[in-house]
Amino acid sequence: MMIQNFETTTDPRHGAARVQLLRAEMAGLGIDGFLVPRADAHQGEYVAPHDARLAWLTGFTGSAGFAAILTDEAGIFVDGRYRLQVRDQVDTAVFTPVDWPETRLGPWLAARLSQGAVLGYDAWLHTIREIRTLTQELADQGVTLRPVENPLDVIWADQPAPPRGPIIAYPDSHAGEASAAKRARLADDLKSAGNRAAILTLPDSIAWLLNIRGSDIERNPVPHAFAILHDDGAVDLYCHPEKRKDIRFDDAAIRCHAPDKFTTDLARLDGPVRRDPNSCPMILQQLLEAAGVSTTDGPDPCLLPKACKNETELQGARDAQARDAVAMVEFLAWLDQAAPGGGLSEIDVVTALEGYRRATNALMDISFETIAGTGPNGAIVHYRVTRDTNRSIADGDLLLVDSGGQYFDGTTDITRTIAIGPPTALQRRCFTRVLQGMIALSTARFPRGLAGRDLDPLARAALWRDGLDYDHGTGHGVGAYLSVHEGPARISRISDIALAPGMILSNEPGYYRAGAFGIRLENLIAVRDAPELAGADDRDMLGFETLTWVPIDSRLIDPALLGPDEIAWINTYHAECRARLDGRLSAPAQTWLIAATEPV
Repeated sequence: MMIQNFETTTDPRHGAARVQLLRAEMAGLGIDGFLVPRADAHQGEYVAPHDARLAWLTGFTGSAGFAAILTDEAGIFVDGRYRLQVRDQVDTAVFTPVDWPETRLGPWLAARLSQGAVLGYDAWLHTIREIRTLTQELADQGVTLRPVENPLDVIWADQPAPPRGPIIAYPDSHAGEASAAKRARLADDLKSAGNRAAILTLPDSIAWLLNIRGSDIERNPVPHAFAILHDDGAVDLYCHPEKRKDIRFDDAAIRCHAPDKFTTDLARLDGPVRRDPNSCPMILQQLLEAAGVSTTDGPDPCLLPKACKNETELQGARDAQARDAVAMVEFLAWLDQAAPGGGLSEIDVVTALEGYRRATNALMDISFETIAGTGPNGAIVHYRVTRDTNRSIADGDLLLVDSGGQYFDGTTDITRTIAIGPPTALQRRCFTRVLQGMIALSTARFPRGLAGRDLDPLARAALWRDGLDYDHGTGHGVGAYLSVHEGPARISRISDIALAPGMILSNEPGYYRAGAFGIRLENLIAVRDAPELAGADDRDMLGFETLTWVPIDSRLIDPALLGPDEIAWINTYHAECRARLDGRLSAPAQTWLIAATEPV
């Protein structure tokens, strides 16, 4: 049975009626506007069907965005990844797409709300920082922000029930560190900072800390839960008892409670209590203030330790990537035989690739909905094929395939762009510029303390020379059998988190020509201590270990644009692909691999 399905889950034709119903509820609440975020109460990137309020109201299914519904206008804010997609998915007669973050919500609202207007929001669905920032930006306008019961939950008649997937134990042999050791380490940090407790709302933080995994979010093995970490290493875990029926915590320092105890227990805490303003829902701050509990701003204590994988987790990532590479090469060998001359569709591609991953006998889930866009669909950065959008693959197309797997020892994410038939000179030039960006980042050597924003230009410089660019970050963090998009580190223009050894990141520059083609290449890389250079180093340096070993389509490379070091990198990379996969492939795939890795 397929994991991915191809049904269209939203319909823009519902937008007008649903906005009308929402505005009627807004009038009853006495508010002049209402904010509809993508987020749920846990502030993770991915949401369960119960929490897909933005998609239900607007039709937009992207993983980032929000809407502001006013009495006479409705704006839907999306970043560069979704500016083509949003216009296909929403009724633009009802919703006005707004380019975000170029246009910020505060100024947009200030230009539209009258003096003394009231803006409603669900305090479970917005972070402390979001509401603080918006309050400041609207102060001069005299706009009041008012927390209200979510009116969408009133008008959404067939809203799915909240998820109650079972929690399972994640063994120390895979985690590389016992939960008790993690809790003691983080508790010491809390005490050193003068905090008595920390509130945990992010599902992957709780999963990492307690060495558990869940099944409440498709493609992400995390549980919906809240937790309080105390300065003695004890944890209070709040989730529905049905979730815990398959797991037993032998450690008495992990105390389990029903979800409705969470808010009452918060009010009884001794402060100061740390909560992360970037991920903690505003309602929790309001509850703590009402109870007189002192609070401090501070990062979720799990974020950096979780991002910096230990050696066990790194080895698990290598093993998962090796297994995934076998599936990818079998798929690419099949594709080269099946695609030329027509007859294949995007759905055929997704189905085949999932089949090769399932044949590893280790796949737990795909790590996200496979992106398989041919021709103009490839220019839609986060395209998801449905039966309505399914396109046949034609000679002359570029096929962009971005996919990944969830394995018990690691999470994978890889993108390859493949030529279907002879590529054009333009396609080869653009592809080669993207490849140069990947190589520049792969080979980067940089001083400890630099952040993702410092390295992001390396992946863009070759594209910039040709007047090209892309409207997404260059890389995101990746979890250890957790979320395929993991904070806090990333490689982007806005990331100020210092890169540190053990972090696993994607390296995925791209280029997208609307209506024509899309190009993206993606490997996973791990931050490591850089080897010393004899007589050259005068400071502590870091570099990257490549984790992904799958050939790059040489037919799309224009060697005339490359320097000697770049050609050497490609040939060394392909030789390593061949060596690592030798003896693990079927005969046809082995033959394909040898041809695909011939020196450039």
